[in-house]
Amino acid sequence: MKTFLRALCAAGLLSWPALAAPPLTTIEDTLYKADGTRFNGIVTISWSSFIASDQSSIAAQTITVMVVNGLLYVRLVPTTTTNPEIFYNVTYNSEGMVQFSETWSVPPSTRPLRLVDVRVPGTTVTGIGTTTTGNGTGNDTNAQGPVPESDVTGLVADLAARPIEGPAYAPGAVAMVDSQGLIDSVVGNPGDCVFVNGSSGPCGGTVPAFMDGDLPSGIVDGSNNSFTLSAVPSPSTSLAMYRNGLLQNQGVDYTLVNSNIVQFATGNVPQPGDTLLANYRTTPNTSNALPANFRLTNRGAAVPPVYPTAQVLCHGSGTAVSASRFANLATCTIPQGSLSAGDRVEIRFDLAHRGKAGGFTFRLQWGATTVLERTAAPGDAQVSGRADGGLDQSGAQVSTESWGTALPLKATVGNAAGTWSRGLVLNFQGSVGAAGDSLMMRNYVVVRLP
Repeated sequence: MKTFLRALCAAGLLSWPALAAPPLTTIEDTLYKADGTRFNGIVTISWSSFIASDQSSIAAQTITVMVVNGLLYVRLVPTTTTNPEIFYNVTYNSEGMVQFSETWSVPPSTRPLRLVDVRVPGTTVTGIGTTTTGNGTGNDTNAQGPVPESDVTGLVADLAARPIEGPAYAPGAVAMVDSQGLIDSVVGNPGDCVFVNGSSGPCGGTVPAFMDGDLPSGIVDGSNNSFTLSAVPSPSTSLAMYRNGLLQNQGVDYTLVNSNIVQFATGNVPQPGDTLLANYRTTPNTSNALPANFRLTNRGAAVPPVYPTAQVLCHGSGTAVSASRFANLATCTIPQGSLSAGDRVEIRFDLAHRGKAGGFTFRLQWGATTVLERTAAPGDAQVSGRADGGLDQSGAQVSTESWGTALPLKATVGNAAGTWSRGLVLNFQGSVGAAGDSLMMRNYVVVRLP
């Protein structure tokens, strides 16, 4: 008796796996054709082998389900819980031909599901012999859902050729490509400028300056062939050297030695009366060293001078005026970038008065500020004036002196407001008090001192 009971228990245990069944999900829906009539036909459902959520082994197989008067009813093992996820391939056959195919992904559910609940979006196949999944060669009844990237010709290579996000990538920031070819974001403060190497920092800094109309220093006597520029051309090829208005050929007519010394070739030495003029670019020194000719800003930081030596900014003989209202005798336009805080601008001029019917008035305007104005008597045949302006961040402090044949010496000092960093215009003006008289600018010069 005991032997019989043991055998019965063993048989029951062995039959238990056979009696247990995997969980099933019911799919129930009504199918219609496009003309509104109900679908009649066969639905073929196929799948690959997989392990269900309860570890049941599901063998690969195909089943057919009859659809009569549009009613579809089938129970299937859920596939959304498998790893990897398995998909059912479903083909609809009616009137002796395949009408369309689609892919199902069946989730666990205790209530019946409709087709819209299990149909994988984008996998419905319309017509015969076409498909949106599989290998693209026709009606694919073995599709397994999403297509691996490696199965799409050229996709992996195309993706590898595109830059990808780097570790410093952040939305809302300026993008840069790092040394590894990854897309990172530039790190900085609002208002910073982004540099070409992908770094950031305060805007501004050192920029090239332009030297226009520089008069090289040196004696023009027919024997001296070396002349010194006011600054160092940078690059050296930016130097355009003119002799009497004719552009000289660097390397043929002259050479540039010791950074800022122009040395004319034998046979091309400037002769007495020749005029030399130079135009070039120059870059302010950004070294942290403190040469003797450095200036200090009002915060104590070292700032290199744009031009390390004295520079003649303007000079000439000017014109004459014979009107009772102010007119320009001469104008000196100093371009942007030529002046810096700490520079001094020296101005000298000489005027000649012709006629004795009346007196005359002359003045010097520093930008929009009149820094010197005097009225001379009819007997003043000659007058001279001087002005000295010291530049700071807010403008300039200008001191003046003037005198004439009869006009007594007078000195003044005052402030000239203005944004000289954007350039500066100096106007020499005059007017006469009687018809027939004239006032002429005999000569003037404007010199910048570092």
